[in-house]
Amino acid sequence: MILKQYYLGCLAHASYLVGDEASSTAIIVDPQRDIQQYVDDAKSLGLEIRHVFLTHFHADFIAGHLELRDRCAAIIHMGSHAKTEYPLSPMSDGETLDFPGLRLQILETPGHTIESISILVFDLAKDKENPQAVLTGDTLFIGDVGRPDLRASLGWTAADLGARLYDSLHNKILPLPDATLIYPAHGAGSLCGKQLSSDTVSTLGDQRRLNYALQPMSKEEFIALVTADQPDAPDYFTYDAILNTKERTTLETNLEQSLQPIDLDTVIQMGDAGAQILDVRDAAEYAIGHLAGSINIGLGGQYATWAGTVLDRAKPIVIVAEPGREREAALRLGRIGFDHVKGYLPGGMAALAARPDLVWPTERVSAQMAAQEPSAWILDIRNPREWATKHIPGSLNIPLNHLQERLGEIPRDRQIAVHCAGGYRSSIAASILHQNGITNLVEIVGGLAAWEAAKLPLATAS
Repeated sequence: MILKQYYLGCLAHASYLVGDEASSTAIIVDPQRDIQQYVDDAKSLGLEIRHVFLTHFHADFIAGHLELRDRCAAIIHMGSHAKTEYPLSPMSDGETLDFPGLRLQILETPGHTIESISILVFDLAKDKENPQAVLTGDTLFIGDVGRPDLRASLGWTAADLGARLYDSLHNKILPLPDATLIYPAHGAGSLCGKQLSSDTVSTLGDQRRLNYALQPMSKEEFIALVTADQPDAPDYFTYDAILNTKERTTLETNLEQSLQPIDLDTVIQMGDAGAQILDVRDAAEYAIGHLAGSINIGLGGQYATWAGTVLDRAKPIVIVAEPGREREAALRLGRIGFDHVKGYLPGGMAALAARPDLVWPTERVSAQMAAQEPSAWILDIRNPREWATKHIPGSLNIPLNHLQERLGEIPRDRQIAVHCAGGYRSSIAASILHQNGITNLVEIVGGLAAWEAAKLPLATAS
């Protein structure tokens, strides 16, 4: 039996290849949309990908089940409550897939979503009675459990799903042996929970001791605990959850259609008509000079998550990138179902060499310089928890994910000094402010980390 984990850091997403050497069969669980790594690894192991499982309709990415179906003729499996546009083989609680050296057994574990399942993995050569591992999807994380509030827009209340989650954990997961390995679908950085560990595997015994949500408590206490203080979920989460139920274009087909060069004049015309010009370079490069009206979301950070948060799904996207990185930019958008890329500016910023009138800089200042401008209006675009821990005295907290809807709160008769924790999000914010005519603006290089390192005053929320 083979069990391999794949971890995609930018989406904090874990997927799995489970293999049975005796039957040369590979099963992929919760795949990302770009599937080549699974195909290559299965081939190198002498396996054929014959099955693909989704533990639930993922909200934060588009899964690669249709890609594996079309490329490998894999059968798609989900829980019995899943409803889809495409054919699938639903599996009920206790049902198994059996191979000479491997058994997969389904546990229906609703709570994070109504159709959620967990998958017991038995290595039959070692132990036919006790599972070696359980692939828990978003039911149980390392250090946390799946949030039950993401399906509110689809008619499920957080309290109802929270009650189901409690039952799933206590009736299906916790009775398993302490030595059972826990392999979840997400880790630290995911918005599918509030305090996920950076560890990507644990044992049930360790989680029983250390996971706050698995401690002894009533169902009512559990519901109150897991529904409180959850981070804001981006609007695209509902979009992705629904798209994962639908027949759609595969990633490779979409990339072939979208990765088209678009000359500068046409890019400008498209921008004037409402297209989103997405500059994916690092913040420092963007600050030196960028196409007027573009938005900066750098490939070096949580690119897909922030793109899904601040970009409009109804407006076309044109990419400005360092030459050679256009495909990466479009592919990572495709991972969250943002397939409305229309092309890219060939040559990147070099295409503007003869048009300096179209190039804008973003003024950047050190923390010390910002502190010496007492008239500056300091805008902190971190999330409320970060701000509550420590912040610059007198700063206003408008989280980046709410900046566009709260632009009216920002004065236009004073200089704005914008910052985040380290500089990634503040560059996104500065580009949004510029787009909306707020140009008396500086960005604090290094964010609050630089401010603190300079031993400048800090406050905590009362």
